[in-house]
Amino acid sequence: MNEKSIKFIIYFFLCTSFIVLFVKLFELQIIKGVYYKNLADGNRIRRVVLKAPRGEILARGGELLAKNDKNEEGLYYNPNVGYYVSDTPTEKSRKIASVDGWKRYYPLKEAASHITGYIGAINEDELGKVSTDCPKKGERTLSDVIGRSGLEEYYDCSLRGADGEKLVEVAADGTYVRLLGEKPSVKGVDLKLTIDYPLQEYVSTLLPEIKGMVLVTDSHGEVLALYSSPSYDSNVFLNDRDKVSGILNDKSLPLFNRVVSGKYSPGSIFKPIVATAALETGSIDKNYRYHDTGSINFSTPYGDYSFNNWYFTQYGGVEGDVDVTKALARSTDTFFYKVGELTGIEEIVGWSRKFGLSEKTDIDLPGEIEGLVPDPQWKQEVKGERWFLGNTYHFSIGQGDLSITPVGIHTALEAIANGGKLCMPHLNSEVQDGDVCKSLDVDPKNIDLVKEGMEKACSQGGTAYTFFDFKDKTGIDVACKTGTAQVGTQDDTHAWFTAFAPIEEPEIVVTILIEKGGEGSKIAGPVARQIFDFWFKK
Repeated sequence: MNEKSIKFIIYFFLCTSFIVLFVKLFELQIIKGVYYKNLADGNRIRRVVLKAPRGEILARGGELLAKNDKNEEGLYYNPNVGYYVSDTPTEKSRKIASVDGWKRYYPLKEAASHITGYIGAINEDELGKVSTDCPKKGERTLSDVIGRSGLEEYYDCSLRGADGEKLVEVAADGTYVRLLGEKPSVKGVDLKLTIDYPLQEYVSTLLPEIKGMVLVTDSHGEVLALYSSPSYDSNVFLNDRDKVSGILNDKSLPLFNRVVSGKYSPGSIFKPIVATAALETGSIDKNYRYHDTGSINFSTPYGDYSFNNWYFTQYGGVEGDVDVTKALARSTDTFFYKVGELTGIEEIVGWSRKFGLSEKTDIDLPGEIEGLVPDPQWKQEVKGERWFLGNTYHFSIGQGDLSITPVGIHTALEAIANGGKLCMPHLNSEVQDGDVCKSLDVDPKNIDLVKEGMEKACSQGGTAYTFFDFKDKTGIDVACKTGTAQVGTQDDTHAWFTAFAPIEEPEIVVTILIEKGGEGSKIAGPVARQIFDFWFKK
């Protein structure tokens, strides 16, 4: 090979090398410049999440039911952990900056836990997933908290804020260099409730060591107070694992919200619904009379049966001639046995469902269940049995297989209080009455007749003796209904009481249940009277 050929090869190799180098530099700086710049930034910049405070929960007067206490935290660096925000740093961690933190606190503690609920850390199933109810908030991260019951759960999306972040420049080995900037977090939306703070605080004191519930609304669904007993302190779930274990293992079920998740026989507080059904179908009218002799007796191919009135069973007494108002005032079982027979089970079931007793009320709390309004078809399909006249008798006094939620029967009776509108109970004050109430198309004369009977129940001669002097002392007329519902085949009975006042334009509607408490007039009635005294003296 001559000298000229060698020079050509050298020049070709050099030119080729320069071309390859130029192309590679062009690719690195022009084509992939942004990519490698971002990659380099990613290696030298750390993003530290700043958790957003949740929206606060306020009663109607502005009092706080769930608030955020300020809690100064620090931005720390630890070679083994990295960068993190905490108020309890690990050993050998170096503080870089102060951070505004927060801690959830529930001022009313046990008094409002079934309203507020509580918050807790996310679990493995929730990590990295986007909530279907709240897609704009993005994927759940390990540092997120979530509402676990009550309003914290129901309104979790709006209560959650938008997290911020701090940008930290680090060296090649990951150590801190400087703070580059901060994106502040955005607090969640505050939730204003219909709850009356003093009333809520007061009703929580009325059921000590008792399984039961109290629900107080206005006549159009605004929840003024809601309490389920026994209760628990929502704050425990934030800082005391031992107490949490005690709550979870408590056989009295303090986490169980009896207002929306319990299902019970309503007993005699169901009778106003039966009376309305009978009047609306024309089965009876205001002139109808039934002569009570203490019991109804009839024979069937299967045997002879006797259905007694409570007054006859307990005292050997009879009521004589009874119209619909006296029947409600005296809670005369035999009257309702006969009226149930005249009206027919299909009509009573139809009106019970029209009053919403077989559906959820859609109250803005999680965990609500549906009531059970049985009919002949249900009994045949579920129990494999025919429906007999005795089943209709039991149904007509709120017994048998009929079982409803306290919030369900309260909402139905509230419809009688307000003149025939079924209103969705709600705690969010932004809900408007016009959006949640629908007319049941009940004849006002029939509603007035039922209300008259309930007014007599709270007057001399009625069953609600704790209210006999209420109008004399306050000048306010009140309507009510007592209920004593048998539990299974035992002698235990649930004590019920429902009442509203003033009758023409009710301010409050109250329903009380005490599980296996005894007679409604003796056990639940005095609790209702305390609530009415508190409210109207206030």
